[in-house]
Amino acid sequence: MPVHVITGAGSGIGAALTRVLLDRGDDVVALARNAGRAKQIASEIPGVSTLVGDLENPGRLAWALSKQHLPERIDSLVHAAGVVDLGTVGDLSAASWLQQLTVNLMAPAELTRLLLPVLRVSGARIVFVNSGAGLRANPEWSAYAASKHGLKALADSLRAEERANGVQVTSVYPGRTATPMQQKVHHQEGIEYVAEHFIDPMSVVTSILTALDLPRDAEITDLSVRPGK
Repeated sequence: MPVHVITGAGSGIGAALTRVLLDRGDDVVALARNAGRAKQIASEIPGVSTLVGDLENPGRLAWALSKQHLPERIDSLVHAAGVVDLGTVGDLSAASWLQQLTVNLMAPAELTRLLLPVLRVSGARIVFVNSGAGLRANPEWSAYAASKHGLKALADSLRAEERANGVQVTSVYPGRTATPMQQKVHHQEGIEYVAEHFIDPMSVVTSILTALDLPRDAEITDLSVRPGK
């Protein structure tokens, strides 16, 4: 039975992916920022297991994970957590830059590093849920786009480094998707949010599953998912 570790499993794309994997009989371990959030995720998604680790404090992840029971096998690690805060370069604070770079880039790098020994044994697949902003930067998206451009660089380097160990790495670049994050973005943009105007999270999940389920003689390295209407 495959075992998947997922960040951002409590909301949006991560939650949709978690439910699909559980429904088909896989095991899912969700990383939650604290014990309260872990309990909430477990109550909302029956069958999910949890680990606690705060992505806003990646320097403490090693300590946090050392105090918990980690899976002996991990078949995939999916980085689906992320934060966004819009603003011009002239207005964004250092704190906003630091939070986005920490959660969106530094934390995935550190969590991957900590789990690599197990991932290598399993010949796992690592999926980074990036963003269209990881390929281009628009006005007021500088910090978020910088974090996602960095995430692409992380994935590209990791793929080359770990190929000999049997670990495969995929970056998925969704366009605007109907998630709570998108709702926050629209609030910041001062635009009415209409979920039906954007990609359904399940469409992105389908692309992630394609990468996870692909026969081992092939690897999806980069996959853009754009609105179809």
